[in-house]
Amino acid sequence: MFLGALMLAQPALAATPEHWVASWGAAQQVPEAANLLPEADMQDATLRQVVHLSVGGKTVRVRFSNAFGTQALTIDAAHVARSADKASAKIVPGTDRALTFDGRSAISIPPGADYLSDPVSLDAPALSSLAISIHLPQAPAGETGHPGSRATSYFVHGDHTADADLPGAGHVDHWYQLTGVEVAAAPAAATIVAFGDSITDGHGATTNGDDRWPDNLAARLQASAKTRSLAVVNVGIGGNHLLTDGLGPNALARLDRDLFARPGAKTMILLEAINDLGKLSREEVRTREMHASLVADLIAAYRQMILRAHGQGVKVIGCTLTPYVGSDYYHPDGPSEADRQALNDWIRTSGMFDAVVDFDKAVRDPAHPERMLPAYDSGDHLHPSAAGYKVMADMIPLEVLR
Repeated sequence: MFLGALMLAQPALAATPEHWVASWGAAQQVPEAANLLPEADMQDATLRQVVHLSVGGKTVRVRFSNAFGTQALTIDAAHVARSADKASAKIVPGTDRALTFDGRSAISIPPGADYLSDPVSLDAPALSSLAISIHLPQAPAGETGHPGSRATSYFVHGDHTADADLPGAGHVDHWYQLTGVEVAAAPAAATIVAFGDSITDGHGATTNGDDRWPDNLAARLQASAKTRSLAVVNVGIGGNHLLTDGLGPNALARLDRDLFARPGAKTMILLEAINDLGKLSREEVRTREMHASLVADLIAAYRQMILRAHGQGVKVIGCTLTPYVGSDYYHPDGPSEADRQALNDWIRTSGMFDAVVDFDKAVRDPAHPERMLPAYDSGDHLHPSAAGYKVMADMIPLEVLR
């Protein structure tokens, strides 16, 4: 009897599984008080959120998150459709698909967990936008979200997940309880994870413009037949640190959720540490020894991230830190700039990274290399503008990603 059961099971085990890759994603955190959606707006509410894909596909699934919730999160209806207009809640007629979870329309996500929907057939072209709608019967007990969406979300009371539009809906430029969209792709397809802080998250980019440097990189990849199978997922968090929890968990603490859990992840592009450097002397002058210790700690953290990534078969591309002298937020002095130069020198010359992208060179002012070129400066002397983000994306050699 046992042998017969085993033989009956063999055909199912031999079936070729679909190859899933993350096409869009966002890192999760506890939203700051100013970025929370009021509980009243989340009660018996439909939340429609618009996201921009990198690679496309004919079959998609959506990943929801209750990573920082304190109780189970109930979603009792969920839909996905093509967005008709990123600046509105409208969807393309005929593209709405109901999402299920193990065949059921509702799911209860435990605290700390993510949950994937069942796959659904939907023509989702590369660089297209999807509208993902969920109905929450109760407000989350502890919101999980991504404040730096640079995309508009819409909310209205009642279950309107299947509606073609949400007239009169409230709107907010944040994402909540949503962490990824995955597509079934060819076996050669893979995901590039852009891992960093607000410069990767896109502070200074255009709301609903999809012009952060990871967005521009995705567009470059889609422009060539040689690289169209490569997706880009942006897991930048504004205010993030390598060594300490800032806005969102520290970089070392979020590797598992934001990198290794992304299906198809084969390359990480790492741009992180400017907040660690700026924070050290933001409020008081520090000793030379404290500066040297910070640089050593940051290098050690880089090494840890590289070692852990390599252990999972993920290639790591290191990016030099962009200039920030003149920033009113950090007001860096001579020692702060020396720290940045020391860290950039290690990134360029250590040989630890699989490749290096010199973002510093891409956006610095040749006449004043400690400062960003005005044409690429968003105005705060810390974050690039949309033009600066395009130059950064153009600096990345596509051959190192293939």
